[in-house]
Amino acid sequence: MSLQELKEQAHQLPVSVGEASAKETRLELVRAIIESLQDVPTQPPERSRIIKQMKGLLKTDQLAPTDEQVESMLEERRVEKYL
Repeated sequence: MSLQELKEQAHQLPVSVGEASAKETRLELVRAIIESLQDVPTQPPERSRIIKQMKGLLKTDQLAPTDEQVESMLEERRVEKYL
């Protein structure tokens, strides 16, 4: 059932049965929806889990290269690529 269909059916819940009864019916529906959300286990999305694993793989005991070292590496790469 699509969200739109569910919304349409919610609007079709009885209203003329009596004001208190109609409110109780709709509140019962809201409670059921909330309960269904509470039953869902909270786990990080697959993508987030994978990113955390990848960050762990990138950890090293070495210091990050300095700007000069990075520039030197880039220059070496350019020389290899174009000469």
